[in-house]
Amino acid sequence: MPAARHRRLPRLFLLSTVMIDSMGIGLIIPVMPDLLREVTGGTLADAALWGGVLSTSFALMQFLCGPLVGSLSDRFGRRPVLLLSLAVMAVDYVVMALASTMWLLLAGRIVGGITASTQATASAAMADLSRPEEKAAQFGLIGAAFGMGFVIGPLLGGLLGDMGTRAPFWAAAALAAANGVLGAVVLPETVTDATRRGLDRRRLNPLGAFRALGRLPGARRGLTVFFLLQTAFFVYPAIWSFFGTARFGWSAATIGLSLALFGVAVAGVQGGLIRVFLRLMGERGTVIYGLVFNALAFLALAFVASGTPALVLTPLAALGAVTSPALQGLLARRAGADEQGALQGLFSSAGALAAIVSPPVMTATFAAFTRPDAPLHLPGAPFLVSLAILLAALAVVLAPDRQGRASLR
Repeated sequence: MPAARHRRLPRLFLLSTVMIDSMGIGLIIPVMPDLLREVTGGTLADAALWGGVLSTSFALMQFLCGPLVGSLSDRFGRRPVLLLSLAVMAVDYVVMALASTMWLLLAGRIVGGITASTQATASAAMADLSRPEEKAAQFGLIGAAFGMGFVIGPLLGGLLGDMGTRAPFWAAAALAAANGVLGAVVLPETVTDATRRGLDRRRLNPLGAFRALGRLPGARRGLTVFFLLQTAFFVYPAIWSFFGTARFGWSAATIGLSLALFGVAVAGVQGGLIRVFLRLMGERGTVIYGLVFNALAFLALAFVASGTPALVLTPLAALGAVTSPALQGLLARRAGADEQGALQGLFSSAGALAAIVSPPVMTATFAAFTRPDAPLHLPGAPFLVSLAILLAALAVVLAPDRQGRASLR
């Protein structure tokens, strides 16, 4: 194990890699409406449909390639996988900065999804570099870096977007390249001959986590609620930039600022305020509160008519972000100590599937209600779809089990 002072720079590199990965979606959200209209020459509704395709392709490749990239790092080493991913990512952003057709942008998002599926590899390298008593704290830093990417990405994308629709891509390319150079200098290979593993086809199945579903009591209902919640919540990255443009005429900077405010508020709620909710309501009560609160927030956003109330509502809506961790805690108490990894794999897979399913649904709804010939002009219609999804999730939570007891308790 390297000395502590020799582990600091490699850890910094791993944290910055995870942050850049998570910035991949948020960085371009603020410029999506203008960029896609620029490339397609179509309406905002048409741009939204293409935005859904780009988001889904990115999420799908992350979902499919995550296990593959992780397995390749077990076989060939963390260092080559991470450095190659960053190099390809930098080139990919350059291609997207120069792209003049939708098909090239789509190819860029597909490649970007593959190169951004390295969180598991970075986490494994962090584990390799840490003593047993350090691992939990270091994984916490990985999670924090991932969350920071979701805040910094939209904010940086919004600020750069005022300089042109391609500026965020050039910035992302520079960040990926600089981080790759740092990794080439400071990151040692952490996989040894003793720990190297061959490729196992069974570990490449992205749906493999669901094999554990039947073994965990209450998991089916709990995962159904979690999937519905994530599907509804993905309305924000899927249509927020198009919604802000259509409803309020927001600039890229304002869109980025609003998303950053939301990300900071979510971090504050999930990192601290959730303890108050859990103490007062318990896990099941917190889940019910969160679903109801989010439903009301979606209802308000669907019909808000002014940009200022919308900016106020954005961080307030984060008060409903207690639902996911409360639900995860509820199911974690039911799982045995030897099933916690399988349970977290289920949550990860369910969230990834929601990120694939939600964008086309939300952007198609937005397009249907914002086309020039739409019978009703309602840019907030996707929030009503999310409201309906949350009501379905609430029904699952409240439905009694076969013995007539609360299904999730």
